[in-house]
Amino acid sequence: MTAIDKQHITGLILAGGRGTRMGQVDKGLQTFRGMPMAMHVLMRLSPQVGELIINANQHLAAYEAFGSAVWPDQIEGYAGPLAGIQVGLAHCETPYLVSAPCDSPFLPLDLVERLSQALLIANADLAVATTIESQDGIAGKQAHPVFSFMKSSLLPHLSQFLQNGGRKVDAWYASLQVVEVPFDDVAAFRNINTLNELRQCES
Repeated sequence: MTAIDKQHITGLILAGGRGTRMGQVDKGLQTFRGMPMAMHVLMRLSPQVGELIINANQHLAAYEAFGSAVWPDQIEGYAGPLAGIQVGLAHCETPYLVSAPCDSPFLPLDLVERLSQALLIANADLAVATTIESQDGIAGKQAHPVFSFMKSSLLPHLSQFLQNGGRKVDAWYASLQVVEVPFDDVAAFRNINTLNELRQCES
């Protein structure tokens, strides 16, 4: 199976949220095991891609210190991850973009390879990571929509969706040819939402 050359892939770290559940702090800049959480994401994602950009809406200079280009949302008012993906696509100079959130410091080291291969095989617009997780003793499939690999040609389609008031990631994905890619390691997709979770994961 031919793989996509990583030089044709741009990585996007989504750090544009308000951090509401963490007490209105910038999640990506919270220290985790000695460095900002988003830096862990960058160090795991950057070897998998040709170039890397960050979407942030506050503390832009702090993110620029990571050594990557930083772009705020084009839409006012913290419009959610799709606004961040729109910015990523707008500044992506490669045929493909892969997104990951700033609060998932354990993301898989083969994330891009597996998502990109699935996209090629299925001839899809977008590939999304899934895991099987147990809730109340019942196992079910859990999609992780912010861990997505997509064609950069989706920009006009996404911009139109946002212009029409769409904000939900699932609703946009429903309008595309999407392939789901199962991963075994549930912990790799754990995102740290509260300061309490941050302390728990530290240990």
